[in-house]
Amino acid sequence: MKKVWITAGFMASFALGWAFNLVKQDKAAKKVTGIGGIFFKCKDPQAMRTWYSKNLGLQTDKYGTSFAWYQGADSTKKGFTQWSVFSDKTKYFEPSAKEFMINYRVANLEALLKQLQADGVTITDKMETFDYGKFVHIMDPEGNKIEL
Repeated sequence: MKKVWITAGFMASFALGWAFNLVKQDKAAKKVTGIGGIFFKCKDPQAMRTWYSKNLGLQTDKYGTSFAWYQGADSTKKGFTQWSVFSDKTKYFEPSAKEFMINYRVANLEALLKQLQADGVTITDKMETFDYGKFVHIMDPEGNKIEL
């Protein structure tokens, strides 16, 4: 009978540890994993791209440039951070009146979006899916628009 209780105890410990690990992983998946892009307004986006190209060596196109990097120690998982300039008249940052917008990379956008909705965070649009990723915009308490 003692062996049964010991076995049951080990099984219960394993099951609880496994369940705790799933909860821990689920919460971790909802967090920001890095910066996906930095965007700012300027009076003349083409002149700004040219200046950054000439003076800092950025290889720009009409969208800006992308910085390639590798995710952690895994040299097979490539990631990108986008740098872009927008016209100072752009409406893309609205409803924010700020000059900058940051895009954050997240591990599980759908799960994070559900949690943000439950927490009452202002979500400004619907999630869109493209071949290069999924995107949605939220507002922080000081009126900064954030792209996820």
